[in-house]
Amino acid sequence: MPAYARDGNVVCFFQSAAKFKARYATLGFTDKANIDDGEMWPTYYGIKTLTAAHEAKIAKLVMKAVS
Repeated sequence: MPAYARDGNVVCFFQSAAKFKARYATLGFTDKANIDDGEMWPTYYGIKTLTAAHEAKIAKLVMKAVS
């Protein structure tokens, strides 16, 4: 599965719905990701369909995670 790393540590990853026979794909972030937002924030996102708007949001999250 695709993943992004920073300094040798995986910070985010993708899990295919088809591979895992799931209802939706998953975009997840590890504790090494730079996504902290206050005291509570999402670390997994479920993706049923992928639109241009979703792609833009994912790109922004990945850039933040690896920064």
